[in-house]
Amino acid sequence: MPKGMVIYDSKTGHTKNMAFAIGKGMEKAGLDVEILKLKDTKMDSLTEADAIVLGCPTYFANVSTAMKDFIDRSVRVYPRKLENKVGAVFTSYDGIGAEPALLSIIMAMFLQKMIVVGHQSGQFGAIALGDPDDKSLSECEVFGERIGQITKKIAGE
Repeated sequence: MPKGMVIYDSKTGHTKNMAFAIGKGMEKAGLDVEILKLKDTKMDSLTEADAIVLGCPTYFANVSTAMKDFIDRSVRVYPRKLENKVGAVFTSYDGIGAEPALLSIIMAMFLQKMIVVGHQSGQFGAIALGDPDDKSLSECEVFGERIGQITKKIAGE
């Protein structure tokens, strides 16, 4: 069974709620899913996953400091240790610059030679304004299913 990891940084619980909804969708699609706080994630464990989904709050069109540090430390699994793994992103924001923040994570995924899955709406990833409402969480779950389905196809299932 393909394995997915949803890794999040959250100060208020908004991105945490999104992470669990995305994980639920990935499980529905048939993935074995682990949901981890960013600070509890060991870099070497990334190599065990078939899909890696990263999320954090957006601060003035940037990722959180913790996510930036995590991305910088990912040089430890570079090059080629994450090649052809599925990647996806999500964020909660206060109305300023969600897309640039998501793009910065996506650029790191591209450098790792990952296959990035966009949101079903055409956005770069899942986005929630502040505390995600039921509609946003439902969209996160559908996004998780999409990630899971694509991961299974790539894994040959």
